Amino acid sequence: MYPATEKRFIRANRITILVLFLVITAGGIVRSTGSGMGCPDWPKCFNRIIPPTDVSQLPEGYEKQYIEGRAKKNQRFARIVEFFGYPDMADKIRHDETVLQHEEFNAAKTWTEYINRLVGVVVGFCLLFSAVFSFTYSKSKPSIVWWSVLNVFVVIIQAWLGSIVVSTNLMPWIITVHMLLALVIVAISIYTFYLATTMRNTSILINHRFDLLKGIAIFLLLLTVVQVVYGTGVRETIDHLNDQGVTRNEWISRLGPSYDLHRTLAYISLGTTIVLFFLVKNKFSSLTLQSKYAWIVLILVGIQMISGIVLARFNVPAIAQTTHLVIASLFFGALYYLMLLMTKLKR
Repeated sequence: MYPATEKRFIRANRITILVLFLVITAGGIVRSTGSGMGCPDWPKCFNRIIPPTDVSQLPEGYEKQYIEGRAKKNQRFARIVEFFGYPDMADKIRHDETVLQHEEFNAAKTWTEYINRLVGVVVGFCLLFSAVFSFTYSKSKPSIVWWSVLNVFVVIIQAWLGSIVVSTNLMPWIITVHMLLALVIVAISIYTFYLATTMRNTSILINHRFDLLKGIAIFLLLLTVVQVVYGTGVRETIDHLNDQGVTRNEWISRLGPSYDLHRTLAYISLGTTIVLFFLVKNKFSSLTLQSKYAWIVLILVGIQMISGIVLARFNVPAIAQTTHLVIASLFFGALYYLMLLMTKLKR
């Protein structure tokens, strides 16, 4: 059905999507284990290609060297933030001394962060190969080429933003932007996969407009993005409580309104997903992709709710934090693809 060159692009694109979710998983592990500053510099780790395993291998005077380097990078970043109209935020970056705090060496955290970076490099190459292979569509479907090339530039921005995450000592709003940009990269890769597969296999698409179903899916996508933002805020509060020495069993009770809203939106998301599931099952055969992805979305939102309950009832265990983040990303990806599958076939 597909020419060999198109098969190559579709295969590369599918692998890219899988690796993207691995990157998000690695990032979740880094976040939940507090390993974000395991490497104080970027792109190397303690100025080494292979990071140290013992404190004796650390460069002499590295604390001062890296803090000075981060300070200069933060000054440059502050000018960019100010240019885009956020002078107060830029001023905070310039004068907040906490972003320059040094963290003691921990081999486990260093290697956790380093592996996260390695997976990020792999996804960069995957996106590059996908962009190169996409040129087979330069005449038949040029939009695939444009989106694939754009995604390479977006991942470069993401890599730069990762260095800013390190230089600002994990400033919360930058972590949020970093996460949202990861979802943008995932969405573009899924979109190019959708365009490539439906160009010749039109049986995937539907013959009638289902604006209500597509509208519900779009609403859920936006709600998921809002949930990611609020979830990052909840995580920021937990980090703050931890720094204050508050015991883990008190974290949930002291989270405040942001957690209450996050939990309320979760129930809205669950209810809306159930409605979407039954509407899709009513309109489509159980053998269709639409029906299969409706099941996937429903299962994912169920796992997401369970992980949220575990976080609330068992004092925020690290494994549940990672699961919560990864399932949210998978839910976003599956829901986005389901929304695309609601597109009416053009005759």
